[in-house]
Parts: sequence; C-alpha cells; structure tokens
Amino acid sequence: MKKYLSLVKFSHTIFALPFALIGFALAVFYKQDYAFDWKILLLMLVCMVTARNAAMAFNRFLDRKFDAKNPRTASREVPAGLISANNALVFTIVNALLFMTATYFINPLCFYLSPVALFVVLFYSYTKRFTALCHLVLGVGLALAPIGAYLTITGTFDMVPLFFSFIVLTWVSGFDIIYALQDEEFDKDHHLNSIPAALGKKNALMVSNVLHVISASLIIAVGFYAGFHWVYWIGAAIVLSLLVYQHTLVKPHDLSKVNLAFGTTNGIISLVFAVFTITDLLLA
Repeated sequence: MKKYLSLVKFSHTIFALPFALIGFALAVFYKQDYAFDWKILLLMLVCMVTARNAAMAFNRFLDRKFDAKNPRTASREVPAGLISANNALVFTIVNALLFMTATYFINPLCFYLSPVALFVVLFYSYTKRFTALCHLVLGVGLALAPIGAYLTITGTFDMVPLFFSFIVLTWVSGFDIIYALQDEEFDKDHHLNSIPAALGKKNALMVSNVLHVISASLIIAVGFYAGFHWVYWIGAAIVLSLLVYQHTLVKPHDLSKVNLAFGTTNGIISLVFAVFTITDLLLA
C-alpha cells in the first residue's frame, strides 16, 4: 500500500481536493437551492481520489523509460522496480473503473461526462511528447475539480464554480512550470517539451508569473462577482501573498527551493483558500 501511495504521490491530492470541496460547498450553500448529502460527498471524494490515482499511475507507466534515465526520477517506483509496469497499468485501469462506477451513482450527467474527464487527465501524460503547453493541460485536468464537484450536487453548470476552475487552471499551470525548471536540460536532451525547455528558465518564470497574476485577478474577480464577505477576503489576501512569496523563492540561477515553492507553498495556498472560502459560505 505504501508503494502505491508513493506511486501516485497521494500527498499531492492536497492541490485539487480542497477546490473540489469548494465546488461542493458552492452547490449547497451559495444559492441554498440544494441540500447537503453525505452520500454524494463521499462519492465525490471517491471520484477525486480514483481519477487522480488513475492519472498519476498512468503517467508513471507511460514515462517509465524517461524516468529511468533522469537522475531526479530514477528512484520512482516503476523505474526502480518496486512496482512493475504491468501492475501500474492495472492500477490505472482499476481506478478508472472505480471512478466511472462512482459517477454512475451520483447523477446521469456526471456519468456521461466521466469518459471525458478521464480522457483529459490521462491525455496529459502524452503532451510533453509534442507540446510545451503540457503545463496548461495539467491545469485543465485539475481544474475539473471545482466544477465537477458542483455538478455532483446540481447536475448543472454555473459561472461561480467556473471561476474557481479557471483559478485552478492558471494556478496549477504556473506552479507546474516552476517544477519543470528542474528538468530543462533533460527535456532538451531527450526531445521532451516544456516551457522551460522551449523558453529557458528566465522566460519560463516570467510565464509562470503571468499565469499567477491571472490567478490573482480571478480570485479578486470572483470575490466581487459572487458577493463574498470579509472571511473570503482575508483568505484571498493570504493566498495572494503566498503566490508572491513562492516567486521570491525560485531564481533562474538558484533552484534549491523549488520543492518549497512547488509543494509546501501551494499546498498551503489550496488549504487556506478552501478553509476561508467555505467558512465564508457557511457564515453567509
């Protein structure tokens, strides 16, 4: 079990799961047209975990040869021989089936859209082979969390959860570029695509900055659009400060704090934003 949890970097669930909880809370508390349902909440959590497990395991399966050549990733479970490639693929298929099964018990729309969601999160693993925009595809995959969670309750689309999806898209894309700085030379040498490989570290950080400026703008915009109150704005101020902070940690000539910027800071951003946003909805 520890090997498989490590395979899918289960701790990184912290990036998208809090935004799924925001989407769920929006459905129940924002317009107060829908009742809280523990069954739907649990099924939504199953969907989140299994979709992400499938995506990460498939990525490890597909990239196993590149991971084996990269000193930074050679110790991962598949190239290190801790989990076989076939078992990683079986794990992917099992989680994909569990995901679709869970959506079946939520509502018809979620079930019909489940293959689309799976395609997006699995397709990301191919994108470094042909486009430097792979970071945006990853962002789209995680951006399904808030709108997907909203659909589990409502079965309909709405602008407010879409705002949060676009926040996730630009935020994740931006910090994934920071993470990819570590593999700039490896990607070039092995004909893999990324924004750092295409533009260099300095310009890649500029692109990341722009994406996070857009994230910050969307956080402010949805606060006004949805009429959030003071609790939300406190959380928004903390998140915006942390967005700025992570860009002070990483320089083109100094990547020693990439993991602090990528993992720790963004994990805190996700938790803080969810806690303050959901609290604001509860108090409204």
